[in-house]
Amino acid sequence: MATHRLRMISGLVIASLAVSVASALLPRATVIPVPVSITPSQYWEGNDGPWSSFAIRVGNPAQDVRVFPSTLTSATWVVVPEGCTSTDPGNCGSLRGGLFSVNASSTWVANEFFGLFYDSWLNFNGTGEFGFDTVGLSWQGSGGPTLNHTVVGGIADKSFYLGSFGLSPRPTNFTTFNAPQPSYLTLLKESNQIPSLSYGITAGAPYRYSKVLGSTVLGGYDQGRFALNSGLSFPFGPDQTRDLLVGIQTITKTSASGSTNLLPNGIYAAIDSTVAQMYLPQAAVTAFENAFSLTLDPTSGLYLVNDSLHNALLAQQASVVFSLGKDISGGQTVQITLPYASFDLTAQTPLVASSSRYFPLHLASNDSQYTLGRTFLQEAYLTADYERMNFSVAQCTWSANMTEHIIPICSLNSTECAATTNKKTGGGLSSGAIAGIVVGAVAILAIAALLIWLLAIRPRKRRLENTEVKNRERLEGQYDPKNGAADGSTYKSAPGVELDADQIHIGHELGGTMVTGEELHADEPPPRPVYEMPGDL
Repeated sequence: MATHRLRMISGLVIASLAVSVASALLPRATVIPVPVSITPSQYWEGNDGPWSSFAIRVGNPAQDVRVFPSTLTSATWVVVPEGCTSTDPGNCGSLRGGLFSVNASSTWVANEFFGLFYDSWLNFNGTGEFGFDTVGLSWQGSGGPTLNHTVVGGIADKSFYLGSFGLSPRPTNFTTFNAPQPSYLTLLKESNQIPSLSYGITAGAPYRYSKVLGSTVLGGYDQGRFALNSGLSFPFGPDQTRDLLVGIQTITKTSASGSTNLLPNGIYAAIDSTVAQMYLPQAAVTAFENAFSLTLDPTSGLYLVNDSLHNALLAQQASVVFSLGKDISGGQTVQITLPYASFDLTAQTPLVASSSRYFPLHLASNDSQYTLGRTFLQEAYLTADYERMNFSVAQCTWSANMTEHIIPICSLNSTECAATTNKKTGGGLSSGAIAGIVVGAVAILAIAALLIWLLAIRPRKRRLENTEVKNRERLEGQYDPKNGAADGSTYKSAPGVELDADQIHIGHELGGTMVTGEELHADEPPPRPVYEMPGDL
C-alpha cells in the first residue's frame, strides 16, 4: 500500500511539473516587437565624404537605392532620373546611390512638386516630386519591414547628392491634404513593427580598422557602439526643425604641442546627419583656420587641403574635443573627441572640378545655422527617444571585432519591455518562461509535501497512536489475553506490535467507537489546494 501511494505521489508531481513547464513555454499574450537594424549598403560614397550609406527598396516592383539617414527629415528622398543629365559622368546614377523611376512603379501615387524645406536655413532650397509609394528597409530578400503608401520625394537637385531616409517621427504637411501624413517611423510603430518612436545612429568611420560601417537602429540603439552610461541626456529643443539641440561649451584642439581653444564663447547647435559639415560662428571658424592652416577656396566655397598641408596635419596627430552640455556653460558635460582623420574628407563633382581633400568647416550666417553635421557623428553615437522627448550623445568606442548589441527602447504605454535581442539571433528562454518555471516548481513542492502528509505520514501517525493506547491498557491490567474481551470479539494485532505469527488477541471493550487510521482509496485522492498562477510574467 505504501509503495502504491508513493507511486501515486510521484505521478502527480511529474504531471504537475509537465503542466507548469508547458504553460511557461506557451506563447506570450503580448508580443513586444524588437528594434529594426537597417542594413548598411557596404558602400562608402557621396560627393562630400566618403560616407556609409544604407540600402532601401522603393516601389513595386522594388527598386534598390542607397541613402543616408536624416535626423531632421521624416520622408524618404530618392534621386530620380532627372538628377543625371548629359553633362554628368556616365555613372552618375550609381554615384548618386541609384535612381528611382516613378513610372516603373505600379504603386506610385503622385502628389505635387514641393520645396525641400528641410535645412532651408542652411541655404538648401531645392524642390522634389512628392507622392506615395511602398518603401522597404534593407536590400531585397533581406526580410526587412515593408510599408505601403509612405511619403516619398523624388529629387533631382544636387544639393543632396544621395537620397535620404527620414528618421524623424514628425508628420509631413502637404497643402494638398487636410491631414498631416505620418512618417515612416510612426507607421512602423503603429503597425507594431518596432517597440517605440526612437532610433540610434552613428555615421561610421572609414579610418577605423577596416572601415567601420555606420549603424541605424529603429526602436532602439546599438549598445556595442559606445560605453554603457558614458553619454549625456538632453531634452529636445523648442524648434521642431532643430530639436536635437546641444550646448557646445568648448571646442579644443589637442596635440603634442599643446591645446588651443577653438570656441571663444559657448553656442547652441543642432545635430543634423542630413548635412556633412560643421556650421560655426565667425570666431570659431577663424580659430580653426589658424589652428589647421586652412584657406577657403572662393570657387568651391570649401576649405580645400593640398597634399603638403595634409601631410603636415597628419604629422601633428591632432584631435578636436567638443564639450557638450544642456546649456552653454555649467552643468554636466560629455566630451566627444574627433581625430584629424574625421576631418580628412574628399570633395568630388559637382562640388569641385576634380577630386580634392577638404576640411568640413562652414561659416554660419547666423546662430540659427549652428550645426554639427555628419562629420561629428563619425565619433558620436546619437540616441533619440520621441516618446520621452529626450536624446543622448555618447563617445563611440572601437575594437577590431565589433558586434551588434541591439537594445530596445520601450514605449511609454508598454507594460513590459522586450528582452535584449536583434532580429538575426535568438534562443534561450524568455524571462517570463523562467519565472513561470520557478513559480510552478515552488507550487509543485508545496503540493508534493501536502500529498506526502495526507497519504503517508498522517495515517502512520494515527496507527501508532492506537498501538500506544493498547500497550498502555496492557500495562495497567485492563487487558486479559486469557479471558478476552467481554463481547468476545477478536481482531488482528495493530501494526507496530510484534506478535507470534499465529497469535490472536481478544479485544477489550472500549467506550465508544474504536478509532483506526483513515483509509484513502487510490481513485479518491484527498483535496489538493489550487494555486492561481500569474497569467503573464
